[in-house]
Parts: sequence; structure tokens; C-alpha cells
Amino acid sequence: MKALHIVTLHTPTHDFGGPTRVALNLCRGLRAQGEQAALVALGDGFPPGEALPRMVDGVPARLFQARHVAPRFEVSGITSASLLAAAPRLLRSADVVHVHLMRDLVTLPVALLAAQMGRPLVLQTHGMIDPTEKRVAQAVDVLGLRRVLKQADAVLHLTPTERELTAAVVAPEPMGPAYRLVNGVAPQPMRAVPAGPGRPPTVLYCARVQEGKRPQDFVGAIPTVLEKYPEARFVMAGPDTGALAGDMLALARSLGVGHALEYIGALGHADVMERLRTSDVYVLPSIKDAFSVSVLEALSVGLPVVVTRTSGPAPDVAAAGAGRLVDSAPDDPENAARVGRAVLELLEPAANAAASQAAWQLAQDSFTLDAVVGTLREIYAKVPRERVSSGPARRLGRRSPRVRVP
Repeated sequence: MKALHIVTLHTPTHDFGGPTRVALNLCRGLRAQGEQAALVALGDGFPPGEALPRMVDGVPARLFQARHVAPRFEVSGITSASLLAAAPRLLRSADVVHVHLMRDLVTLPVALLAAQMGRPLVLQTHGMIDPTEKRVAQAVDVLGLRRVLKQADAVLHLTPTERELTAAVVAPEPMGPAYRLVNGVAPQPMRAVPAGPGRPPTVLYCARVQEGKRPQDFVGAIPTVLEKYPEARFVMAGPDTGALAGDMLALARSLGVGHALEYIGALGHADVMERLRTSDVYVLPSIKDAFSVSVLEALSVGLPVVVTRTSGPAPDVAAAGAGRLVDSAPDDPENAARVGRAVLELLEPAANAAASQAAWQLAQDSFTLDAVVGTLREIYAKVPRERVSSGPARRLGRRSPRVRVP
């Protein structure tokens, strides 16, 4: 079986974050289990005049140079005429077209084309598709998003809440069959729990620096932690896609804790894993992430996490004792203090050791890439069979294509 994964963007510094990382992980996992899988995306940020890579993290990739046709819409406003022209040929070569869908000028047009061509179509929304009051987004919904959600052979969700929000976009009409697929990561060896008298603890934030991920709550927690651990170090890593890194450093200075915060920018995957292994607590106070890969990567090495109660992994983290949950809401002045208190709890040596072991075991039991890919292959196996009997090609009066069942 050949699965073609379509995602919006790949850059050398992984600026697009989760969706691209998930797509690469799934492709790599499928290939490890004997399937064919490849990535199609826009490429941006590579040296001028240098050919775009044909392999990304061990995955065959077809990248097309990004064109910024609507810069004010950021990643939603980039596209490539060459990608769209090549799409029919690429789609015909695949047994399953797996689109990591958002309201943009890449994944949505390709998904619509796949449905029109009668290709077996799987959509994965990554928590990015929900009802909106924004007029441009509403127009996009009317022009194509609702149609492709209804015509898809499978719509993948991370949590029940994501499924409900995505279905609400097309309500009262039904969307395509829904399946749950959590994110997965490669198993990792348990990190050595940092120890030693006089060693300053390290607290890590490693994600895009943007408003929805609440880096201000990470920075705002620093004074609370420094009261007990005055030598503690706080590291903020990740691409500055929200242009907030400077503001975060200024916030730290205004709180009198600028000396304790370091912003190191975007990291490659190997460097991310090394930072996770050498930190004491991982903090992601995001109020928008459905199921952050960075949190799963922290768990995979046995790094305790502080996450919001509404995040996707929160129930699993709480049940396993792999970290601490915090309440968070936009503009709540207590957010940062709650994060700080949670970090303090996890810096206690006994609590840190217990949460570390629990985090590693949770990742091993629930979030390995092998298990997730096994579930995905089961979903893929259902798609062609359902396509023949009741899929969108039949509903639209088109003749269903012949496909190979994995």
C-alpha cells in the first residue's frame, strides 16, 4: 500500500510544528511496518539556489517552493502553482491520500481534488478545524471545507472534543466517518534523573512561541519558582512564529527575572531530545493544543510535564501521575502562579523521581509510534472497502476507482 501524506509546510527549523512532525512520524512508522509512505508539502526557509531535499528525516518527500501570495494570513496564505499542477499525478499514484487538513491554499485544494478524483481520502485535522466567527474562514468553509469533510472516507480526531468541534463545522449534515488516532512518538531510553548537590534545576518550554501556547504563563511562573530555587534556569526553545520571543524576554526583565531566562530559538529534532533529557520539568501551558507532540516527546524520555487541564494528554498524565495539570484561561492573572506552583511540586526530588518513571511508562504503554501506526493501518484498511460500498465517489455518482486493500 502507498500512502501519500499532504501537509502544508516543512522548513529546516520545523516552524510549522506539530502537523508536519506528526506526518513525518506516521510516514516513518508506516515504512517501518512494510508500507510505502511519502510526504508532499511546501518547502520554505532553505538556502536560495539550493535544491529542496528529497528526503526529510528518513521519509521520501516531494517539496515545492512556497510562494507567499497572502502574507497577512501567514501559513494559510502560502501556496505553490507547481504543487497544485503536480497534484493529480501524485494523487493517482497513491492507494490512500492522507491530508493533514487546515484552512489554507495547499491541503484544502488537494483534498478537494482527491475527492473529485474519487481517491480514498483520509483527513486529519490536528485540532485546527472548528466553528469560527472569522468571515474569511467562514467563506473558506462554504467554498470547500464543508464539502471535503462530508466527502472524506475517514476524519481522524485526537479527542472527543475535537471530533465534536469538527462535526459542528458541517452540522446539521454529517461529516465522513470519524476515527480516533492519538499522536505517537518513537520509544526512548529513560533519561537519567538529574541529581547532585548544588545543581541548578532546569525548566524547559520547547514549542512555537505564539499566543495560543501561552509562553507568558511560562515566563510569569519564574518568580514563584525562584523564591525557593534562586539558581533555577528557564529555557525557552522553539521558532518565534508569533513574533513574541522579544516580548517574553522583556516580560522577564520587567519581573526582575531576566537573568534566569534564556531563549535559544528553534532546534533540530536531535537537539530537542537532548534538551528534554537534560531538563527537570517540561512546561507547556497551551490552551489550544489538542495533543502536543512535544509533550509526548517529554514523556517518552521520562520528563515530568506541566500541562493545562484542557489539553489532550491531560487525563492520561493525571491518571499516571506523570506530571501536574493546571487550570488556564485567557487573561486569567492567576495562570502563571498556578504554573509556578506546579513546577515547584515537581522539583521536589521524590516527586520528580516518581513522575519521571510514570511519564516514561505512560509513553511506553499508550503513545508509542508502533501502536499508533497499527491503528492507522486498520483505518486505511477500512477506507477502500467503505469507498466501494458507500464512499463519496458513489454518493457523487462517480464510478469508484479500483484500489488495493492493504
